[in-house]
Amino acid sequence: MIRLENVSKVVASGSEQLTIVHPLDLEVSAGQFVSIVGPSGSGKSTLLGLIAGLDAPTDGRIYIDGVDLSSLGEDALARLRGERIGYVFQFFHLLPSLTAFENVLVPMEIFEVANAETKSRELLEEVGLSDRTHHYPSQLSGGEQQRVAIARALANDPSILLADEPTGNLDSNNGRHIVDLILDIHDRRGTTIVLATHDMELAEKANRTLVLKGGRLDRTIDNHESSELRNAASS
Repeated sequence: MIRLENVSKVVASGSEQLTIVHPLDLEVSAGQFVSIVGPSGSGKSTLLGLIAGLDAPTDGRIYIDGVDLSSLGEDALARLRGERIGYVFQFFHLLPSLTAFENVLVPMEIFEVANAETKSRELLEEVGLSDRTHHYPSQLSGGEQQRVAIARALANDPSILLADEPTGNLDSNNGRHIVDLILDIHDRRGTTIVLATHDMELAEKANRTLVLKGGRLDRTIDNHESSELRNAASS
């Protein structure tokens, strides 16, 4: 489970302090799928980075499966991320000198996963790229690169998958493939998913949606009981 208690993020902007995330509380239960929407600059990416432990909050506490991230040193925090959290970026962040197979293999080699090479092939097959294993990122389309990035994020069987605009750099056709893949991962693996998106089709597939405005949690929408999401996105 993910729990945030009175979490905020403030950064220096010249001689002033800029609040990117105002104090907020949040709970995401195990196996839940939550989307985060809001205009650019509303704090979506910052919030995901805080949950992932890639950034530290100015105030408040963040718990992953009961572990207080602020209590961990850098090594322990890196291990927790590697074991429990998969992260998908908008711009893929694949290593250009490595093949698709090798990009997926890297996190498993770091954590000395058994049968890593077999698992890398299985993950690429899971995302529909079994025939592209030995291609480099420059030889892959944007949609294919994002699928490799998703396979890499799943390399260590994380209980949590975080995704920052996973369809934001793709055309509509490739975007739909990524939507279907994320839904399949959630349904089949039971992975807890939190993603930031401008894609209302993707946001509506989540169990609930958080609407951020100006770094504040404006409201939470239960997507199974409400039709207000599209109105929220445009307001």
